[in-house]
Amino acid sequence: MWGGRFATGPDAIMEEINASIDFDQRLWRQDIRGSLAHAAMLAETGILTKDDVDVISAGLKGIEAEIEAGRFTFSRALEDIHMNIESNLKDRIGLAAGRLHTARSRNDQVATDMRLWVRDALDQLDEQVADLQLALAEKADTYAGAVMPGFTHLQSAQPVTFGHHLLAYVEMLARDRGRLRDARERMNECPLGAAALAGTSFPIDRHMTAKALGFARPTANSLDSVSDRDFVLETLSAASICAMHLSRLAEEIVLWATPQFGFVKLSDKFSTGSSIMPQKRNPDAAELVRGKAGRVFGALQGLLTMMKGLPLTYSKDMQEDKEGTFDAVQTLSLCLAASAGMVRDMQPDLKTMKKAAGLGYATATDLADWLVRVLKMPFRDAHHVTGRLVGIASAKGVGLEKLSLAEMQEVEPKISDEIFAVLGVERSVKSRTSYGGTAPANVKRQARRWLKQLAKS
Repeated sequence: MWGGRFATGPDAIMEEINASIDFDQRLWRQDIRGSLAHAAMLAETGILTKDDVDVISAGLKGIEAEIEAGRFTFSRALEDIHMNIESNLKDRIGLAAGRLHTARSRNDQVATDMRLWVRDALDQLDEQVADLQLALAEKADTYAGAVMPGFTHLQSAQPVTFGHHLLAYVEMLARDRGRLRDARERMNECPLGAAALAGTSFPIDRHMTAKALGFARPTANSLDSVSDRDFVLETLSAASICAMHLSRLAEEIVLWATPQFGFVKLSDKFSTGSSIMPQKRNPDAAELVRGKAGRVFGALQGLLTMMKGLPLTYSKDMQEDKEGTFDAVQTLSLCLAASAGMVRDMQPDLKTMKKAAGLGYATATDLADWLVRVLKMPFRDAHHVTGRLVGIASAKGVGLEKLSLAEMQEVEPKISDEIFAVLGVERSVKSRTSYGGTAPANVKRQARRWLKQLAKS
C-alpha cells in the first residue's frame, strides 16, 4: 500500500504490532457508510465522474453484503479495516477503486468511522439506561410504602421505604443519561474531508458529507479534526460513572441477598450455586457487575494516559483508542442488561425489611424532632436528651418505644405520652413529607412521574 517509497515489506514483528484489523474490523459498517457518502460528494462536486462513483458504490455495497453474510476474508497484511475494504474493492472493480481515496486520508477516515461507531454506541447505551430506570421505577411504584432501614456508614440511620431507595438510583441514572446525551451532542461533528491534517486542495463539500452521515456540521479545524479523541474520552468518562452507579447497586443487592440482611431474594435466573456447598445461592450476576466496573474505568485511564503526551496531529499511538473503548462499551451494555434483569427479578422480604428498619434506634431523630416541635426545645438540647434516652434503652437492651413514660420523664419531665406516636417506623416514614423525602405518598408521586417521563423518552 505504500507504493514506491518502500523497497521491502515489513518485518513480521512490525506487522504484528502494526496491524489493527483484528479489532477494528467491527468498524466495517461505519467505514462503508463513510465511503459511500464521500463518493457521492465527489460525484456531486465533479471531482469524480458519476460512472466511477456508480461503480464504486455498487462495489462497496457488494462488500457490505459479503461481510454481513460472514463471507469476507480479512487480511492482517492489509493492516486495518480501511485498507481491507479498499483492496477488496480494487479486486472487484479495478482502477476506479483507487479514485475513492481522493481528497481524504486514513486519518480523517478513521476519525469519522470512530465517531459514527461511538455515536451509535451512545444511542444504544441511552436506551439501556432508560430501561433500567424503568425497571427501578416500576418496582418503586409497587413498593412505595414498604419500610426498610436507611443507612449511613452502613449503620441503621432512619427508616425509609424500599421504593424511595430504588428511586435514588433512577436519579443517578438520569444524570448518566444526561452525560451520554451531552457527549453525543458535542461529538456530532464530521471530520471527513480534513484529510491527513491540512485539508485538501480539491473543491470538496464537507457540509454535504456531514449531512449525509447525520452530523450536525463538519469540524472546523483540520488539525483538531484528525487528532481529537475527546469524544471517546467523554464517552468513557460517562460510561465509567454509570458503571460506578451499577456497581453500587450491585453491592447493595449482594448485601441484601445475604441471610444476615435477607431483604431480597434473587431467583435461579440470576444466581449460581457452589461446587461443594449444596446450600449456597450466590448473587454472581451482581458480583460480576460490581467487578466489571474496573474494566470500564481501566479503558478511560488507558486512553487518558495514551493521549496525554501526543503532539498534533495524528500518531499511531491513537490506534490504541479502539480496543479499550469497544470492550468498555460492550461491558457496560452487558452490565446494564444484567442490572435491569436483577431489578425486575428480585423479590423483597417486606417483614424482614420492616423489622430491620426498627433496629439501631432508627427513630431517634423522630424523637428529637418531637422535642423540638412540641416542647420548643433547641435542636442541640433535643439531640442531647434523645442521646441519653438511647443510652438508657441500649443498656436495657430494648427499643426506644419500649421505654416507659416515667423513664423518659426522668430525663426530660415535659415529655408526654404523645411521644409514642412518633416512635413507630411506619409513622416515621409517613412524616417525611418534605420534597424529596421518603413519605410513601411522595415516593408514589415520584415513581409515577418517572414512569410517565420514561414512556416519552
